[in-house]
Amino acid sequence: MKKIFKKITTYFLQGLLYIGPISITVWILYTLFTKVDSLFKGLLPYDIPGLGIVVVIATISILGYFGRLFITTPITQFFENLLKKAPFIKLIYSSIKDLFSAFVGKEKKFSEPVLVKVNNISNLEKVGFITNKDLIDIGVEGQKVAVYFPHSYAFSGELYIVPSEDIKAINKPSSEVMKFIISGGVSKN
Repeated sequence: MKKIFKKITTYFLQGLLYIGPISITVWILYTLFTKVDSLFKGLLPYDIPGLGIVVVIATISILGYFGRLFITTPITQFFENLLKKAPFIKLIYSSIKDLFSAFVGKEKKFSEPVLVKVNNISNLEKVGFITNKDLIDIGVEGQKVAVYFPHSYAFSGELYIVPSEDIKAINKPSSEVMKFIISGGVSKN
């Protein structure tokens, strides 16, 4: 009986952890909406339904913008400038940052999954992602592209320069293909 009571208490507390922040946020927003609505009802000669919601959303968005502009961005830039002064740390940091932004940044770099024939004799193929189609900056001309091959069960990979004719596009979302590669081919959607 004691075990059952302990389990129920644990589940109850976990439930509070899940629902508490959401409930409090909804209550605060509801209170703000109604207070702002009632404030405008007293100031304006006519009633505009939903004006409180618009004002609260606009205010929160403006606060978020200025918070990012004056707090988050300067702090991030301060630490990045600090890291740039240490050459070895700068190399590691910038490489990891670029890799993360390739996966989850605004400009996702691993968006073109491909199957690449790496050995014509044995028909060996590898799954990878086209990362660059214009290699003139590094002195490579012709019909070649850069293809990144992630390693399975690791946060690493290899970059190959591959002839375009050895590449076949994979018509699947890049996230599914990445999951397939990282899992060593055992992941199914």
